[in-house]
Amino acid sequence: MYVQQLYTNCLSEAAYYIESNGECAIIDPLRDVEVYLNLAKERNAKIKYIFETHFHADFVSGHLDLSQQSNAPIVYGPQTETSFPVHVAKDGEQFKVGDLTIEVLHTPGHTLESSCYLLKDETGKDHCVFTGDTLFVGDVGRPDLAQGGDLSMSELAGKLYDSLQQKIMPLADEVIVYPAHGPGSSCGKSMGPETSSTIGEQKQTNYALQQSTKDEFIKAVTDGLDAPPKYFPVNARINKEGYGSLDTLLKKGLTELDIASFKQKANEPKTLILDTRNADKFTLGFVPGSISIGLEGRFAEWAGALLPFDETILLVSDEGKEEETIVRLARVGFDKVGGYLKGGFEAWANAGEQVDIIIDVEADELAMDLPFDDNLVVVDVRKETEYADGHVKDAVNLPLGEITDPGLIANIEERDNLYVHCQSGYRSVIASSILKRQGFHNLRNVVGGFNKIKEQKIKIEKEKSVLN
Repeated sequence: MYVQQLYTNCLSEAAYYIESNGECAIIDPLRDVEVYLNLAKERNAKIKYIFETHFHADFVSGHLDLSQQSNAPIVYGPQTETSFPVHVAKDGEQFKVGDLTIEVLHTPGHTLESSCYLLKDETGKDHCVFTGDTLFVGDVGRPDLAQGGDLSMSELAGKLYDSLQQKIMPLADEVIVYPAHGPGSSCGKSMGPETSSTIGEQKQTNYALQQSTKDEFIKAVTDGLDAPPKYFPVNARINKEGYGSLDTLLKKGLTELDIASFKQKANEPKTLILDTRNADKFTLGFVPGSISIGLEGRFAEWAGALLPFDETILLVSDEGKEEETIVRLARVGFDKVGGYLKGGFEAWANAGEQVDIIIDVEADELAMDLPFDDNLVVVDVRKETEYADGHVKDAVNLPLGEITDPGLIANIEERDNLYVHCQSGYRSVIASSILKRQGFHNLRNVVGGFNKIKEQKIKIEKEKSVLN
């Protein structure tokens, strides 16, 4: 028996490779499937099944491309409806992979089709359970993401309680828990730092499993949920209805554009420029109107949350990073990359084309300017929970995920001198680029964010306030 977790940090996503006696199965594959094909080839194994725990909302699964290239069937749990051929398994149905057995445990609650897969070893003993978004380390799946249907969030939470009590809690304490996501994922609200655990550990430490009644469970898992990222419904629909091949997207996206062609395309309707260089490079110079989302951070998540899916994306990337950018965009459903700037930003600047910048300031400069500039507005683009835990006195909270909301932006006045910060500097550069694109040029990016601001003699408050 061989089990490998294939974890992608920038998406907090875990796929799994299970192998026995020359046969293997893949659980919850990412959009770029070469890693699974190569692993099976290296280990001289044939992919027999592709298992999906549910319709993922936070990434586009690789089930279709992987099935096409391996001829393996796609397996979903009960109550699944798709626009492409799948095997809809029955609750309790078993599948053989070499000498191993994988049993379907239908666990509705996160979504109606959500299912876990219980792996039994060569002797028939329960070894581990792949829990998808039903059970995480330290948390359970949020019950507000299901697409369609007439059930409320509370009703889904009730179903999740029943699923956990009837299907998961009876498993032996030593059974390993392998979830679909880890820390940082928006699919739960309080995940632990680990990416695997055991049933026994979760019974002792997971707040959701310690609620004594269904009503207490429903309240515990539904209270304090942030709004899900805006791209979640888009990805869930794509996973349900299907998509084009990644190879086709790469061929189109890897079109090399000289400066004249790039400028011509950039002026076409419903087109945007995305610059994926590191934030510290971007602020020093960029093509005017570009949106910065650096590959060094949670790139795909912020792209999905902030960029429109119906517009053509033109790329400005470090040379050699174009394919990585397109693949990571494809993971969250972007299929309209129209090409990239040949030679990157350096070619643009060397040709004498117009360049824009974002002024970086250190936290001590903010501290010096605060007492003397009546028009200075500190814009904190962290989440409301981060802001509530401590922020600069009188700072305006404009969470990055909401920065494209016209109702919030309307409260910024032309005379305001904006000093933009996040926790460490990545999100504030994204926010600054979007604000500049919307016509707000009188701004500065605070390098190092709140981490550096706290080191200054600047008054910090903990009362909650949002721009409204």
